[in-house]
Amino acid sequence: MPSPDALAEDLLRALRAGGLTVATAESCTGGLVAAALTAIPGSSESVAGGFVTYSNAMKTSLLAVPEEVLARVGAVSEECARRMALGALERSGADLALSTTGIAGPGGGSAEKPVGLVFIGAARRGGVATVRRHLLPGDRSAVRRATVDAALRLGREIV
Repeated sequence: MPSPDALAEDLLRALRAGGLTVATAESCTGGLVAAALTAIPGSSESVAGGFVTYSNAMKTSLLAVPEEVLARVGAVSEECARRMALGALERSGADLALSTTGIAGPGGGSAEKPVGLVFIGAARRGGVATVRRHLLPGDRSAVRRATVDAALRLGREIV
């Protein structure tokens, strides 16, 4: 399995080849996707920036996720991940946006939304948003690492 550095390098190489930029909108990963990308030298060519929107209020104010969506389906949902990606795309001016929202644990899970449930969104300018649902095993650290890897893979897939 490729390392996060290799995944980030691969995504950045594809972005550079296409003259594209990326922005992140992160909740459960708290900026780790942006950190993985910006750890690579030369990333400033392709990384527009990122939003760490841990609270619902920040998701609404920074990414325009409607309060109604959060009240109806919650922050850990396909719809929220989609809205986060679209909001980051619009607010950043980037060509691609990646979003993460989920329950990394150890607490916060429920029967409907267990620990390890993560939604990763991707939106590309002029295209539609894609969201993937994951149920990831392990402790908080493992869930967050796996989420970063999955987000970088999804980004690469849609570039």
